Amino acid sequence: MPRSEPYERLGARRLALPDVIAQSVGFMGPVFAAAFLIPLVAGVTSPSGRGAGAAAPLAVLIAAIGILAIGWIVCSYARAVQAGSLYDYVSRGLGARVGTAAGWLYYGGMTILLAGLLLLIGGYLQATVLVEFGVRPLPGWAWTLLAIAAVAAAGYFGVRISARIQLALVLASMLVVAAFFVTVIVRLGRANSLRPFSPAAAGSGWSGILFGALYGVLLFAGFETAANLAEETRRPRRSGPAAVLSAAAIAAVFLVLAAYAEVAGFHDRLQALTAAAGAPLFALGAPASAGGYGSLWTDRLLELVVLLDLIAMAIGCSAAASRGLFAMARDRRIPAALAVVSRRHGTPLGAGVFLVATSAAALLVNQFWPGLLALPQTPHYLALFAWAAAFGGFALVVTYLLMCVGSLRSFAAARHRVRLAVAAVVGIAITAGAVYASFFRVTKPTIYAPWVGLALLAIGFASTFVLRARQPASTRLADRTPDGRP
Repeated sequence: MPRSEPYERLGARRLALPDVIAQSVGFMGPVFAAAFLIPLVAGVTSPSGRGAGAAAPLAVLIAAIGILAIGWIVCSYARAVQAGSLYDYVSRGLGARVGTAAGWLYYGGMTILLAGLLLLIGGYLQATVLVEFGVRPLPGWAWTLLAIAAVAAAGYFGVRISARIQLALVLASMLVVAAFFVTVIVRLGRANSLRPFSPAAAGSGWSGILFGALYGVLLFAGFETAANLAEETRRPRRSGPAAVLSAAAIAAVFLVLAAYAEVAGFHDRLQALTAAAGAPLFALGAPASAGGYGSLWTDRLLELVVLLDLIAMAIGCSAAASRGLFAMARDRRIPAALAVVSRRHGTPLGAGVFLVATSAAALLVNQFWPGLLALPQTPHYLALFAWAAAFGGFALVVTYLLMCVGSLRSFAAARHRVRLAVAAVVGIAITAGAVYASFFRVTKPTIYAPWVGLALLAIGFASTFVLRARQPASTRLADRTPDGRP
């Protein structure tokens, strides 16, 4: 590859702070997490059978503290790298080979997660419409095709459009669900207490709480993805770091509220939470006659906002993955075809086509290979999503771990090096624990996810001996890079 070949560039800097906050919050999917993942933290649905029990709110709070520590590391890198992504951050700390391997894993995880999300949207739409209204206007695969087309269009026509869509979806869904949780807490009256924030509420003590916190880290996966949009943000040095920490803080408040409302709403009884483990949010939204705090229309509204949150997640995942794949392809760490940019819209066209192709392939697998990664008594689309979520979560957490380790070297001479070192140690501890939890007592087929992740990490490292990379754009594009290294 000629050294004089110009670096590809994305469109103009058009994103404001609310746009990049929407990216991170949308990717996390806090409403989806509140609807389905709190039982994981409690240990009711965890693969290991370990969790925080009724102290789930305390475990989520501990996980949030760990995420904020990692967020500080991300912010420190974001102030120094305005044309890069997390793969650049790892490269600066641990070298180009490890950074490239991390990029393969990180954006590979996002790609698979996006495919799983789109399958889930299609299956969720079909099942919800059928159950609630007794009709089946479209099969699940058709809904998924529509979702693929919608997400692809949002990405092609510009990140500002997709960010504004995300912002609307995230605001609507979070406000509705937060209002519902407050209603549950108000109706509990004197039954409210601080017990869910006490270690005594955990059946297995601090051991269970720590396992819950490790699973809780997954609730925040993607909080850092605003950094992937730095190249298209008006004031990346300020907006990027502010968006990352704001998104983490917003999600922390919302998820602690969700964990408390769900635990307290079931009167701290794990048996009741276990019975509703498939969808505790909808169990709480059911009519009083069914043990809930809402009505038929409350549940339908909650089902709608969960769908909105899923769409926001898919848009956010697509935006982050396409920008990251573009950044790596521009540096020739992966094939250059993925760095092709739309001349009209300045969007990553090559990476976008790749994501559409991967999602379409996942849809074909769902339709014609029903035995792959199947789970007992579980629709195939849901089983594939569960595996994709496990793989994506593992990929992101491992990248956080590598970034935190590398930051000890990157910021060894920084002004706030002691505080950054403390943040890095906290981040290393909680992410290493989350990696351990990805293997501990996990059964087939979910256990394949972390092993495939490690294999992809190894392939990415091996690729550095084959592909002819060039100097990273983050160090060559002077107009997009601040002075000096971190």
